[in-house]
Amino acid sequence: MSDPLPLEGIRVLDLTRLLPGPLATRHLAELGAEVLKIEGPLAEGQGDGLREIGRGDDDIAAQRPSHAFRAMNAGKTLLEIDLRSSAGRERFLALAREADLVIEGFRPGVMDRLGLGWEALQALNPKLVMCAISGYGQRGPWAQRAGHDINYIAMAGVLEQIATTHGEPALPNFQIGDLMGGTQAALEGVLAALLAAQRSGRGRFVDVSMTHQVWRHHVLARSALESTGRMPEPGRDLLSGGAPCYGVYRCMDGRLLAVGALELKFWRALCEAIGRPQWAAQHWTLGQRPGSAAAMALRSELAELFGTRTMADWAALLEPVDACVTPVLRLDELPAHPLYEPR
Repeated sequence: MSDPLPLEGIRVLDLTRLLPGPLATRHLAELGAEVLKIEGPLAEGQGDGLREIGRGDDDIAAQRPSHAFRAMNAGKTLLEIDLRSSAGRERFLALAREADLVIEGFRPGVMDRLGLGWEALQALNPKLVMCAISGYGQRGPWAQRAGHDINYIAMAGVLEQIATTHGEPALPNFQIGDLMGGTQAALEGVLAALLAAQRSGRGRFVDVSMTHQVWRHHVLARSALESTGRMPEPGRDLLSGGAPCYGVYRCMDGRLLAVGALELKFWRALCEAIGRPQWAAQHWTLGQRPGSAAAMALRSELAELFGTRTMADWAALLEPVDACVTPVLRLDELPAHPLYEPR
């Protein structure tokens, strides 16, 4: 395509560290923005901590940062500026004067103490957008608390819901708070603010609280609570394991199948394909309550059946069936899968 990328001409000053902010600004760079990633003096250990996380022997031998750091900051210009020094602050202010967006992830109040807070930057550059990503927001009783992804999803009511029928929580190896509450929320906010700044000439301050954003998107469980007055029971709700048509099942070889036959037409197709057409009448849309004794008994029967063949056997059988059933792939299997070849 010959069209320019949508954010060409947008300059971003990236002060973020670790995962949420760096991935957000990488996406901005992929959309055409010029991103200047600013770290403190590396020789004094003031760089992004992601430089060291997962750093392997090959990285150490090559004197390079970790693969994760290189991936998160691809396409950016890396700068060292000591914001603790007057010279460093003056250099940053000179860059901010010509920038469209400043994004930071420090603890609330740090930028103000440096003399680089929102009021100072807005006075310098009225069209500037500033985004601050934090765990609990810029104001409020928890603003100064430290935290990580596990804390944010715990405080948003999500971790309690990712649990077995016995209530044992599963710690996801996907950073829901960082990526959805931080990265995606920041992108949503800054893109809207940049559009408004282009139209009005006035920038905005975007306050991203990762915990509040996860809570904001925890819509189905919250709706169940508000409509029924009861907490969704982990492992027994419609989408958490209480419906036989929607869940994960272990096969004979220990591998897993993901069954998403949520709609009746998909469930009927699945039941026909696996030789159990009589099960088609047992579905949540036909009155079988998720988590009920009947639903859990059928789930056990389905689990027993899936345990009689390997994942590859079931995948081959169900590949042509329009029933929303897929294998549970490992990360190292993705590159060879036809789904990813065109991309």
